[in-house]
Amino acid sequence: MENIAFKEWVPAGNLVRLLMISFSFLISIGTILLIVFGNITTEDYYGLIFAWGVLTFVLFLFWNYRGLEIKISTNELTVKYGLFNKKSIRLTEITSCRVTKASFGRYGGIGVRYGLDGSTAYTTSFGNAVEIVPNVGRKFVFSSNNPQKICTKVKNKTD
Repeated sequence: MENIAFKEWVPAGNLVRLLMISFSFLISIGTILLIVFGNITTEDYYGLIFAWGVLTFVLFLFWNYRGLEIKISTNELTVKYGLFNKKSIRLTEITSCRVTKASFGRYGGIGVRYGLDGSTAYTTSFGNAVEIVPNVGRKFVFSSNNPQKICTKVKNKTD
């Protein structure tokens, strides 16, 4: 069992939360207005089922990508984003670590992204991030509330 030298949870940003609340509110209000003021037809029921199905799917995506888990052990940096996205890099395979910003211009959005510079990113918001350059493979960027602390741990190989 490896010792965990650093652990961080980076929740989804305010923009993502606002979009989820707005989308949920829109579907809910639309349903209520249709039921109260509308003469509901069979097509309306199909539309409601479809809308609530889409809402359920979107809420699952939000739950899945609600945050980023970062762990640094004595040997490895692990970043987990949802059920299906996990990246582990051995500390000895890291060439450099630096503090950067996850910007819309570089990644075109939030989530699991590919940058214009060839990097891969796990971002929860536009803001503070860490850029890892491994010996082999793509640069890896991920959101963090403590990017300087992560780079210090990585550079010191968690001594």
